[in-house]
Amino acid sequence: QVQLVESGGGLVQAGGSLRLSCAASGSIFSINAMGWYRQAPGKQRELVALITSVTSGVNLNYADSVKGRFTISRDYAKNTVYLQMNSVKPEDTAVYYCNAAVVTTTSGPMNLWGKGTLVTVSS
Repeated sequence: QVQLVESGGGLVQAGGSLRLSCAASGSIFSINAMGWYRQAPGKQRELVALITSVTSGVNLNYADSVKGRFTISRDYAKNTVYLQMNSVKPEDTAVYYCNAAVVTTTSGPMNLWGKGTLVTVSS
């Protein structure tokens, strides 16, 4: 069994910074991609940032709304993905979910979600 556990959410003032972490644990053979999504009240869940392993290295994808402010990174040894959030805005307020495309040693490929961590940006 594999699980994702997020941490680092909380209350931050507009213009401030916050770092989210998501650690994958369990029967992991490999992780092809890890990313962050968010869902604000009354809105659909949307992609924030994604880091994907490819033959030549990694691909990074960001939502236009966070480009230049948020940075995604991954610690491969720890099976952990981070989201550094700088210059946050009130519209960044949402529940942030970690997502991972995992190949497990027991059940093959799986698409996993964390339980979410709340980020609240005050103006």
